[in-house]
Amino acid sequence: MSIDPAADIAIRARNVTLILGTREAPTEILKGIDVDIARGSSVAILGPSGSGKSTFLRCMAFLEEATAGTILINGEPLGFSQEAGGQRVRLSPQRIREVRSHIGMCFQQFNLWPHMTALGNVSEALKTARGVPKAQAEERAMVQLRKVGLEDRAGHYPSQLSGGQQQRVAIARALACEPKIMLFDEPTSSLDPELTGEVLKV
Repeated sequence: MSIDPAADIAIRARNVTLILGTREAPTEILKGIDVDIARGSSVAILGPSGSGKSTFLRCMAFLEEATAGTILINGEPLGFSQEAGGQRVRLSPQRIREVRSHIGMCFQQFNLWPHMTALGNVSEALKTARGVPKAQAEERAMVQLRKVGLEDRAGHYPSQLSGGQQQRVAIARALACEPKIMLFDEPTSSLDPELTGEVLKV
């Protein structure tokens, strides 16, 4: 029996390139990145500030569109497919949403909605993006808040939480949608050492 070598690849990037600026003065942010990331693995992307780490993560979540190249998520193209002759073809919005639904992402600055409680922040995506009824969404959100040790802070607003607690809410929010892939963009860079340990433990 033959084994598909791509079967255990969660993320496959080929020639991912991002060029910003004008035609007269282009700036190459990403240059022909190739990478395979296996299912079940943890991979760190290292490099100096400004080297494109966050931009590449944003491309893998399709928050940023690469100028060239392809990204496969569990074997499915994200954003663009590569057709015969090397032509890139943009996928339909529905297909892009479907592939993106398998990806969760946590950011450096938490990006919580200030007018929503911790419970509201975690349950909102389930209700709006997944169509989960409110009661069920809040039940699933509480499960995730319990996992990150914040069940007793469910009714608190972001302004009432420490930085470490806010980041743990952001992690719970990402996990609530049950993604197959999690991307973390320096989730502890804005925290002090004590809060960093708190988040890393989670």
